[in-house]
Amino acid sequence: MRHKRVSRLVQRLACLLLLVGLSASAAYETEEPVDFSLQQLGGGEVSLSDYRGGWVLINYWATWCAPCRKEMPELSALHDERDDLTVLGLAFEDTDDSAFEEFLAEFHASYPILRVDVYQPPEPFGAPKVLPTTIILDREGKAVKAFLGPVTREAIERFLDSAAVNDGEIAQ
Repeated sequence: MRHKRVSRLVQRLACLLLLVGLSASAAYETEEPVDFSLQQLGGGEVSLSDYRGGWVLINYWATWCAPCRKEMPELSALHDERDDLTVLGLAFEDTDDSAFEEFLAEFHASYPILRVDVYQPPEPFGAPKVLPTTIILDREGKAVKAFLGPVTREAIERFLDSAAVNDGEIAQ
């Protein structure tokens, strides 16, 4: 009898965690196009609206985040190999440019790295709930998918390709 109660409790907790995770992910999705501007590491300002017409992948990361480091090669490959996608790395860390540059010398990213003010992160997303956090914007600039925690190239491409098929496009 006790074993059944514990088993039911574990099942309910698992369902609750799944629902919380899904709602946290859905919290990043938007009905309207998203636009904000951030300073690019090395100079210049980048606006999300500059990339309308193509998919945009926003990846919140930090130098101390081991899963973030692990994602960088796959995100770079996506950025370099897919004509329909731009990856933007949002450095969510209160440090100076030289620390980022030193880090990026070892952990290369081929995509633009944008500086996030951790005290005033861009709306509508605000501060990420977890690092890494990856948000995909559709061609119109609406946030349509969020991955909380590590994500693989395969999962990103599976989402993009299914979205393209649903939109009647030919996926790359």
